[in-house]
Amino acid sequence: MKPAPFRYADPGTLDEALAVLSAEGEGAKVLAGGQSLLPLLSMRLAAPTTLVDINRVPGLDTVEATGDGVTVGALVRHNALLGGHPQAVAAARVQPLLARATANVAHPAIRNRGTTVGSIAHADPSGEMTSVLALTDGHVTVATPSGISTVEWRDFFVGPLETSVHGPAVVTSAYFPALPLRSGTAFAEVARRKGDYAVCGAGVVVTLSEDRTVERVLASYVSVGLTPEVHDLTDAVAGSTVEKADWAAAGALARTLVDPDTDIHASADYRRLLVGVLTERTSASAAAEAAGGTA
Repeated sequence: MKPAPFRYADPGTLDEALAVLSAEGEGAKVLAGGQSLLPLLSMRLAAPTTLVDINRVPGLDTVEATGDGVTVGALVRHNALLGGHPQAVAAARVQPLLARATANVAHPAIRNRGTTVGSIAHADPSGEMTSVLALTDGHVTVATPSGISTVEWRDFFVGPLETSVHGPAVVTSAYFPALPLRSGTAFAEVARRKGDYAVCGAGVVVTLSEDRTVERVLASYVSVGLTPEVHDLTDAVAGSTVEKADWAAAGALARTLVDPDTDIHASADYRRLLVGVLTERTSASAAAEAAGGTA
């Protein structure tokens, strides 16, 4: 199919973009990479009156990695975080989940054009980056005609493909806090074919105490809930050493905390099974990485 007719605007500054969005009203949509939006237009699942292309807006293609975290601009492509940006290595060192999850996003052609922040703003529960933003306890920065504001991930995601941001607004960046000390991460997913939407995905952060016992285990999942969720699995393994931790117990606990839906791709029971399996695998891998970091 072809998209319904729409007007096209390509402002050269953020102020111009916000002015167009204000003038066009609720029918306007922001276009960055377009890898999520354009398929919806082609299937006529979305029919905006105006597309506001922000690709000419300067200053939105930056990656800033500091000791506290990583800020990713709205025009940073997925592949930039996999090595295409000068700050990619530093970003992966500060918050390894960024690169690990991004490597699972769709296919190379889509990663070449799609944007990390655009994926988050799209709020697709099957998107890897929404899960990473939640698991790292991150936030987004939103520009409106009245100024700049910060929205925490818990307040940002409202439902499938829906956020709390309404009216004339541009999500200009996403911030991912740094990995805690003595921590390791892992990310894995299962899909019908490599590059397809995940039937289930899991990201995990394991933090150890100074004596190498498990201090905290946090997990977030892809294609499991309607919005991103973060689950604390620490009770299953708290106080255990890395070598003796029962990661199967962490997977079993995770299965009791999620409430997946059944759809044409998988049943709820199958997704719950995958949550347990992927949690066990990723937790063990993340713990081993954390232990290596303490050696």
